[in-house]
Amino acid sequence: MDQIQAKDLTGSMVALITPMHADGSINFSQWQTLLEWHIRCGTNAVVVAGTTGESALLKTTEVDALVKSAVNACKKSNTKVIVGTGAIDPLKVIAANLQAAQLGADAALVVTPYYLTLTQNALLEHFKAIAAESDLPIILYNVPSRTGIDLQASTTAKLAQIANIIGIKEAKADMERIKKLLKIKNFSVLSGDDSSFVKTMALGAHGVISVAANARPQVIKRICDHIQFGNTSEAEQLNESLVPFYEFLFHEPNPCPVKAIMHAADIIDIGIRKPLILTPLKSTHINQQIKPICQEFSPL
Repeated sequence: MDQIQAKDLTGSMVALITPMHADGSINFSQWQTLLEWHIRCGTNAVVVAGTTGESALLKTTEVDALVKSAVNACKKSNTKVIVGTGAIDPLKVIAANLQAAQLGADAALVVTPYYLTLTQNALLEHFKAIAAESDLPIILYNVPSRTGIDLQASTTAKLAQIANIIGIKEAKADMERIKKLLKIKNFSVLSGDDSSFVKTMALGAHGVISVAANARPQVIKRICDHIQFGNTSEAEQLNESLVPFYEFLFHEPNPCPVKAIMHAADIIDIGIRKPLILTPLKSTHINQQIKPICQEFSPL
């Protein structure tokens, strides 16, 4: 099968949660249900073991099992499988990329190294070394609010000249930055921020890797479709209805709110990995958000 290219990274993609039992072990039955739901909804790609999937708290064997399941579920669909493989140590990223490729994933999502203080030149060399050893196409991931490191647009433009670096998930809601990134040819720009993704896509970004799509995949997909077909006003109107939901999802650290609300909707079990915790929902959150989630989760 041909490798995916930048042009294939479009539309609604989900930063998929990892459902867990109350003891924190992975609930693979619910994982399969979530995969099937996103395939039915036409989600363009699922991200396995990303930040929202609690990647920092998963064992390598668990990630492998999740990827195998996702690849098997998606292989006869149009839904791509992207694996979060980022780490501080480039050798660990290279090993994770190799494993993801062997398991049949479509691309790797590689976050900037975290905790360390690195120059732009160090970031450039880091990603160049990883790309040189990767059999998978690479999507850069810039989320300075979590990593403390900001991959500048000029550095991204240099990295985009490498054939197997095909896109970026840009989580910084900076429209001037987005405009600069959109000038890069044959390169996919994906929003990593739910609250600003419509504005980002209206500027020309190719899609979104969304937390909200965990619970509202149909409406996120419709918004992306509207933008791609030039129906910006319809997209903005739909998006406006989701603003309270976006605010809820990030009133506490991700993925705690999205797992809490999906548990309240009886979609997943209560589990999450320590030191993360789930806070019980207020009645206002339940009244405002649970019904539309349940309606989307019903069989199509």
